[in-house]
Amino acid sequence: MSKIPYTKPALGLEQQILQLRARGMVIADEPLAKHYLGYINYYRLAAYWLPFESDHGSHQFHPGTTFEQVLDRYVFDRELRLLLIDAIERVEVAVRTQYAYQLGHAHGAHLLLNANLFQPNRGRWSYTANRQQLEQDVVNSKELFIQHLLDKYKEPLPPVWAAVEIMTLGQLSKWYANLKLRADRNRVAHPFDMDETNLASFLHHLAVVRNLCAHHSRVWNRELAFTFKLPNHRPAAVLGSLNPASPKKLYNTLAILGYLLDRVSPGHHWKSRLQQLIQAHQIPANEMGFPAHWLQQPFWQI
Repeated sequence: MSKIPYTKPALGLEQQILQLRARGMVIADEPLAKHYLGYINYYRLAAYWLPFESDHGSHQFHPGTTFEQVLDRYVFDRELRLLLIDAIERVEVAVRTQYAYQLGHAHGAHLLLNANLFQPNRGRWSYTANRQQLEQDVVNSKELFIQHLLDKYKEPLPPVWAAVEIMTLGQLSKWYANLKLRADRNRVAHPFDMDETNLASFLHHLAVVRNLCAHHSRVWNRELAFTFKLPNHRPAAVLGSLNPASPKKLYNTLAILGYLLDRVSPGHHWKSRLQQLIQAHQIPANEMGFPAHWLQQPFWQI
């Protein structure tokens, strides 16, 4: 099909409101709508009113759809991203800690300099390229503890327990998944009662989800491009609560995060905060892949 030039003009706030009303959206408080359209891009909000459209071709809305309903979905998604960032931070710190602790005791402080412990090349991974990148990140780091280690010691990388602290989640995922020995990967995974294949897959997935959150992208009813390998053996605490029927939705991510927080942060209130957030905004949880009657499952009981 031949492409055509884009000729639609930029719409002013009044024109945007007229267009939404022409498509059937109820806007009772026009000043409120103008305010939010002035600070939240019309095109960005369009992702949140899409489920309210009865016909995507004409962009007509279901009768009774209000601007406040759409705005509420947007607010819910923003708060959900903040909740995700909270959980991902704690899980990332815990995995960094186990990586440094378990492998540092097994292979010494400078295991990252030992090419024999890692795959040389696999897929997009290259040990040489990733080591060079990490060395450059160390040189560029403004962290005082990194600068102290560089000034005092001759190795091009600091000890693993320092190096992990400047790794991104994506880097940590790669340096974990490309350990050559399954036994080494399980040294890190077993403290979480997970198998290495599941932890490696989940970390990769989590890096993608974290990037979505960091760039303020919609996560609420998104189909995630990179799914992770669901466990079928361990951890027992969450197995019966996963939903293999919706692998591309967010539910399974939330369930594994909830499990990991149960393990690394006893007494957390993250699962109850998630439940309260969904209930406060009256979100149909099936839009995120939640199974029916999920709140009755023992895993989600508070």
